[in-house]
Amino acid sequence: MKRPDPGSERAAFDRHAFLTLLVVLTLAFAWVVWPYYGAVFWGAVLALLFQPLYRRFLARMRGRRNLAALATLAIILLMVILPLALVAISLIQEVTGTYQRVKSGQLNFGSYFAQILAALPSWASGLLERLGIEDLPALQSKLTAAITQRGQTIAGRAFDFGQDALDLLVGFAIAMYLLFFLLRDGAGVARDIREAIPLSPAVKARLLERFTTVIRATVKGNVLVAAAQGTLGGIAFWVLGVHAPILWAVVMGFLSLLPAVGAALIWGPVALYLLVTGQVWQGIGLTLFGVFVIGLIDNVLRPILVGKDTQLPDYVVLISTVGGLTLIGINGFVIGPLIAAMFVATWQILTSERKSAAAEGDAG
Repeated sequence: MKRPDPGSERAAFDRHAFLTLLVVLTLAFAWVVWPYYGAVFWGAVLALLFQPLYRRFLARMRGRRNLAALATLAIILLMVILPLALVAISLIQEVTGTYQRVKSGQLNFGSYFAQILAALPSWASGLLERLGIEDLPALQSKLTAAITQRGQTIAGRAFDFGQDALDLLVGFAIAMYLLFFLLRDGAGVARDIREAIPLSPAVKARLLERFTTVIRATVKGNVLVAAAQGTLGGIAFWVLGVHAPILWAVVMGFLSLLPAVGAALIWGPVALYLLVTGQVWQGIGLTLFGVFVIGLIDNVLRPILVGKDTQLPDYVVLISTVGGLTLIGINGFVIGPLIAAMFVATWQILTSERKSAAAEGDAG
């Protein structure tokens, strides 16, 4: 009986020990980076999106990588970060003003609900009565209690505001710092990642191509759709005199991440309120604007920018986006469709390889 080779056993043991160490160190590194994974993620995403701009600067600046990366970073700060900061400042002001109006009683949701109930037909009022929703004092007390509780929560978190602001600034600094080096050294980093992935060259090329395409399509598509729908909805609310149009524009922008139904969750109830309270032309105008302008952006622009490049059905995009937002938060609108696209691509590669193997077997 042939005895096992001690040298091969030692080599196998060393290999397994090294792989175990690699897994442990990878998990440890992920654990260390996790508190600021959002900053790392968006630094990498911005580097991927603006890599073509960096290459143009690099060609114009005769290969000076540091200068080209700084110029690209400056453009990103002016085009992306500064507008977001201005919107955030205006949003904070409107949220504060809205909270003060609710607290002082100037903004009374109970009275709005009463106006809607008074304008409803008898069959609708009867349906609400059977559902137990017609009790205005009880509803108003619940709303007041909810607002009071939320206000106490906000007040309790006020002590943590300094720490939250510090974390935000640190995360922003990490993202910009990482973005500079990924712009400058992105080609080398991508090459190292490709070489480190333990897959065949053809599979690696296909998966990395899908990864890059989905990131660019999802971010550009969803962000452009959200910005367009939020801006148009905010302008419509401002024209109609709705209080805090910037606040509602931001909310519509975030909700527009949900395909087909997002922004309508805000402008729909407002249009209904205008209709039932006698502002018929304003309600009709907002409804037409919401359906044929805001809705048209979602129905036309999103499939072109997102679905076409990701090669995912609309229902997969919807489910993966909602699931990503639920599990991960705001970063999930990118990570969810990305996981779905990589899942589909992996199974497609497996299917094509099995078909190729079967065809070769039949030919042999």
